[in-house]
Amino acid sequence: MLGLYLMWFAVLVSGVGAFGVSLAYAISPTERKLALMRPLSLASIFSAIGSLTAGWATVLKGAAVTTAWGAESVRNLLLGAAETLIPVFVAFGFLAVAWLLVAVGMRRRD
Repeated sequence: MLGLYLMWFAVLVSGVGAFGVSLAYAISPTERKLALMRPLSLASIFSAIGSLTAGWATVLKGAAVTTAWGAESVRNLLLGAAETLIPVFVAFGFLAVAWLLVAVGMRRRD
């Protein structure tokens, strides 16, 4: 379970970091800030993928130890699978807004 909390932290830090740099770029566009956006975007994508796989591993581990499958077990499995997608949604949401701010900065630069 600790791995999931750490992945949330990684997704939020990389997402907020990319958002912050893109906001700074929109206000004052420089090549250095734009160059920093690329690795921050990759960090956000990789942390989202890592979070997703850690979540799936946890869900599958829970499914493996479930002995009696009924409606409640299936419900819990589906809820767990759905929760693994939330960090991915957050990370890509931050990235979408961040790159929109980069577009604003590029417009201002020209």
